[in-house]
Amino acid sequence: MHSKLPKVLHPLVGKPLILYAVENALQITGEKPIVVVGHGAEQVKKLLGDRVNFVEQNPPLGTGHAVLQAAPLLKRKEDLALVIAADMPLFLLDTLKSLVEMQMQNSGPITLVSVGGTESRGFGRVLRKDQGKVLAVIEEAQATPEQLHIQEYNTSVYCFAAQWLSENLKRIPLSPKGEYYLTDLVGIAIQDGLTVRALKLSDNSQAIGINTRVHLAEAEAILRQRINRQWMTAGVTLVDPQTTYIEADVTLGMDTIIYPNTIIQGKTVVGENCCLGPNAVIREAHLGDRCKIFASVVEKAILEDDVDIGPYAHLRSGAHLAQGVHMGNFGEVKNSYLGPGSKMGHFSYLGDATLGAKVNVGAGTITCNYDGEKKNHTEIGDNVFLGSDTMLVAPVKIGHGGRTGAGAVVTKDIPEDSLAVGVPAHVIRKLEKRG
Repeated sequence: MHSKLPKVLHPLVGKPLILYAVENALQITGEKPIVVVGHGAEQVKKLLGDRVNFVEQNPPLGTGHAVLQAAPLLKRKEDLALVIAADMPLFLLDTLKSLVEMQMQNSGPITLVSVGGTESRGFGRVLRKDQGKVLAVIEEAQATPEQLHIQEYNTSVYCFAAQWLSENLKRIPLSPKGEYYLTDLVGIAIQDGLTVRALKLSDNSQAIGINTRVHLAEAEAILRQRINRQWMTAGVTLVDPQTTYIEADVTLGMDTIIYPNTIIQGKTVVGENCCLGPNAVIREAHLGDRCKIFASVVEKAILEDDVDIGPYAHLRSGAHLAQGVHMGNFGEVKNSYLGPGSKMGHFSYLGDATLGAKVNVGAGTITCNYDGEKKNHTEIGDNVFLGSDTMLVAPVKIGHGGRTGAGAVVTKDIPEDSLAVGVPAHVIRKLEKRG
């Protein structure tokens, strides 16, 4: 990968490669997987934490040696052992379930996954007898010219009888390269008169392994296509799937429409009947129903039902827009709550603020929340009207029904139902109570 980052930590559609294998293993077995680590072990351990059991392989002496390190943790001898690779993230959960089911019906100790085609991708060749029974797996580096013409390949994904696996790992011979290959267990089983079965993939894309950034991009395109197809099948409209980027952990509601050049990332949750894009970026956000986001950026924010923002708006971490809020173009909100029905005009900034219901934020209004040492809070009551270019120098509070004139610089609290104007702003009269 030509990278300081361990290969299995490179992101694929928003998640490190290794998480795909770990999550599949957890769903199939219901138990903590055993992860064999070598290069970059500390970084991998930091990511996975206590979700898995770790075994270190040092020095790395091949796949057979790696599984040998994990063998002592195979506690119940009657169990099966599923062996999958962290750099093959495209395997479907259903495929792995079928592999396990086939081994449960296998009188022998091994079922492997194979794939056909003209591209070997460095996989070993699956040798069969005339009757179609698996005879051996030959690594590509050790195959004869005739064997290299075989077009069935071993993907290095297996289900073993766990007791047999534990008892036979030490029988694996040392290869000419000084490594122990797990594939040699196939020959050992055949030599002992046991049956090895192969589950041949119907979808060859599952067998793409990641060894270069070219492979990573290839896998990214396939997984994006899968994700987009999944959501369209579930009732989400993607106007142009080719230009829509949806990460693996996103959740989308039915009848939502996503327009071109929209990116949805992280554990974002989107409600029903939303309209997103074009040109929207949404990260780690939670959207209610019927929200509209047009050409804007939403990060770690909450939008309740019927919120619309944009174009060119920016919601930052901690922003919370209540039901029916409207946010105009070139507005920015950070760590603030806008109450139901409030409207925020264009070219405005609200940071560290709490707004009540039906507040009108005039164009150019900003909260001056940072005094050079700490962030200060602004509190705005219900039915407040902020005139254009109002500056709210926090900490400051505007009572319910208060109003500011255009260009007001508010440095002191404004009582309820009062109008303040000027620089600095001062109250010039009481107002008739509204709402």
